[in-house]
Amino acid sequence: MNFLQNETQTMIAQTVRDFCDQHIRPHIMEWDEAQTFPMEAMKKLGELGLMGILVPEEYGGSGLGYDEYVTAITELGRVDPSVALSMAAHNSLCTGHILQHGSEAQKKKYLPLLASGEWLGAWGLTEANTGSDAMRMKVTAKKEGNEWVLNGAKNWITHGISGDVAVVLARTGELLDSHGISAFIVERGTQGFQAGKKENKLGMRASETAEMVFDDCRIPEENLIGAEGEGFVQAMKVLDGGRISIAALSLGVAYGAYDASKKYAKEREQFGKPIAHFQAIAFKLADMLTEIEAAELLTFQAAFRKNRGEKVTREGAMAKYYASEVAVKVCNEAVQIFGGYGFTKDFPVEKFYRDVKLCTIGEGTSEIQKLVISRELLKN
Repeated sequence: MNFLQNETQTMIAQTVRDFCDQHIRPHIMEWDEAQTFPMEAMKKLGELGLMGILVPEEYGGSGLGYDEYVTAITELGRVDPSVALSMAAHNSLCTGHILQHGSEAQKKKYLPLLASGEWLGAWGLTEANTGSDAMRMKVTAKKEGNEWVLNGAKNWITHGISGDVAVVLARTGELLDSHGISAFIVERGTQGFQAGKKENKLGMRASETAEMVFDDCRIPEENLIGAEGEGFVQAMKVLDGGRISIAALSLGVAYGAYDASKKYAKEREQFGKPIAHFQAIAFKLADMLTEIEAAELLTFQAAFRKNRGEKVTREGAMAKYYASEVAVKVCNEAVQIFGGYGFTKDFPVEKFYRDVKLCTIGEGTSEIQKLVISRELLKN
């Protein structure tokens, strides 16, 4: 592994910083408090090539790797984790599923629209009563002639309202059969497909989370991704890469909170000197940065293996688990360093503190990551 940023990573990092200063930073709290999903900003990310960063150039994407992808998400997460979350979900889930498992015709049809940011993607796995227990999903898809008919509802879906196209996992076989689930592409505007309730969330409030409802939703048979019954296996592979995204997001939030804490500690004076000069605060900062950099190494190790085409089930889960838990700890310490000011919306750590908790939940909870890791290590 090369621990130095390559030239492309350095360029992407600076591009994202400039973008955030111009298009995101002035609106952070406005979007957060109103739960405004910044569609215009997402379109602009598409113009920069960041909505199809992993998509090959032949399909209209940037054709880059996971190192560059992690860098882009981390830099966005330093400023507004909500925007970083939406960018990550679009890339790794919907777009990633079609890229990894779609037919050539599906790739040619959908990837250029998604990679350009012209279309926004959603991915539907979770349901009201089947979060981690995905094999008990109740959304069904039944074959009728040359169509599939979908019924049921998906919950906690990023871009459930605004997404132009969704990859939806539905049961086509028996309950609890890992080969009884299939994946489908469903376009917005399809009869019987509508948005449901938008969630009123603690954090990540500018990233849209909502229900997707299917009521005798008919889609053509060619919208099946891969073969019937392959959906669950496909989804697990998609999540392996998606967990690297959440690890990168966790790094961004943690770095954002750390940067704000360090700056504040050097400026805030008590007892005649900056609080950074007190060992209690200096040691907090030391612990924060050490654990962030350890999480960063795990994340780039997973990215390195993913770039090589290796299986990353264990590495992705380890990176996601550790980075997300570190990020929660760092944001907690950041609020403590800020004291009373950290409890107000006048300083950024209050929002980081609310946003970061999602990182230990999305793409599989910390408990599920430990289950994945333990199963993998006990195989040998």
